[in-house]
Amino acid sequence: MAKSVSFFMVISFIAFAPICFCSKANYYGYLYPQFYDWSCPQAKEIVKSVVAKAVAREARMAASLLRLHFHDCFVKGCDASLLLDSSGTLISEKISNTNRNSVRGFEVIDEIKSALEKECPQTVSCADILALAARDSTVLAGGPSWEVPLGRRDSRDASLSGSNHNIPAPNNTFNTILTKFKLKGLDLVDLVALSGSHTIGNARCTSFRQRLYNQSGNSLPDYTLDQSYAAQLRTRCPKSGGDQNLFVMDFVSPTKFDNYYFKNLLASRGLFNSDQVLVTKNQASLELVKLYAENNEIFFEQFAKSMVKMGNISPLTGYRGEIRKNCRMMNS
Repeated sequence: MAKSVSFFMVISFIAFAPICFCSKANYYGYLYPQFYDWSCPQAKEIVKSVVAKAVAREARMAASLLRLHFHDCFVKGCDASLLLDSSGTLISEKISNTNRNSVRGFEVIDEIKSALEKECPQTVSCADILALAARDSTVLAGGPSWEVPLGRRDSRDASLSGSNHNIPAPNNTFNTILTKFKLKGLDLVDLVALSGSHTIGNARCTSFRQRLYNQSGNSLPDYTLDQSYAAQLRTRCPKSGGDQNLFVMDFVSPTKFDNYYFKNLLASRGLFNSDQVLVTKNQASLELVKLYAENNEIFFEQFAKSMVKMGNISPLTGYRGEIRKNCRMMNS
């Protein structure tokens, strides 16, 4: 009898106990858009407001913030490891070959975090800030919107090696790029759609110089690059020097998120080797490029799906990781 009473008391307690919509940790182990609805209802609006001001100051910032999310997720999951500065034994991913003198927008993330800490201290993770900022940047540039699943937590470490080897590089072969995507659970469709983010933003001369002068180690330019476009690029990207000279990724509509990136590829005017190989090295990717070049709506729809999928790469949930007070350093 005592056991029965105890059982019914437990059932009664469960039935009438108030539900706690807590988000200090993602106890469910999965991400969902309403994660901060009770703990920090203004979170999404705060992120959107700061991003809007930053992009209004400098249109290029939309691409920079979108790129931060990519370069974070591809290392060891979407855990804000990219945002950590070097300290003690920790070596920052910011100094990797793919990030050094290239990734930017950290001050905007700092501004967002500062505003969120005032509104709801130690509640919104830096990893979720990156995911929201990427979406808001895309929308501000004229691209698609999507519901961002939330509930990521922040890592307590970084991986310089992962940053050097996991992130697709501008001079990678098609097979290398596809392998890097597949290792993160992304497929060929995701690869082509997400490459479409190169419709906005700038690139440095050093990231595509080899295509202009020595593509195959034979001192000859890349034959898959439109020669009039190549000649135009060579005027500001010499054989030596000018490494940091900037070039728009999409010369038709450089600050507008649209499908001109794919149209440019079909005209042999992709800036990176990693762009043009989508047309020259694989029939399935070529067909996707043609589809997205013809239909902006289909591109937008797939880009949104692929961004959600990428944002789900190995997130820290539950009691793993932490909610950083400052995105540049671990909590003491």
